[in-house]
Amino acid sequence: QVQLVESGGGLVQAGGSLRLSCAASGRTFSSYAMGWFRQSPGKEREFVAAITRGGGTTYYADSVKGRFTISRDNAKNKLYLQMNSLKPEDTAVYYCAADLSSFAIRTTPDAWGQGTQVTVSS
Repeated sequence: QVQLVESGGGLVQAGGSLRLSCAASGRTFSSYAMGWFRQSPGKEREFVAAITRGGGTTYYADSVKGRFTISRDNAKNKLYLQMNSLKPEDTAVYYCAADLSSFAIRTTPDAWGQGTQVTVSS
């Protein structure tokens, strides 16, 4: 099983930017499709973005398309989420996720990190 640790969350003003990182260990990182999910208080966890094993294909939720960019560095076992033009509604705990399936990574990933808080003030 792969272990995931997120970092990079924090407080930012609306319109600002943050970059989240996820460090993976335990299994071959490049074997996994990777993704980001988020959860706001009182809401269900929702899909944000995903990337295939080699990084050649990315997927985004409509709510973040054009503002967020997912990327990975297989040599460093790292996953990233560049978040630009942040809005108050982006406030949530952001979770890194991993799955051997490029389909399941967008729905029910096998592995999760502990989450990192992102707060966007208006």
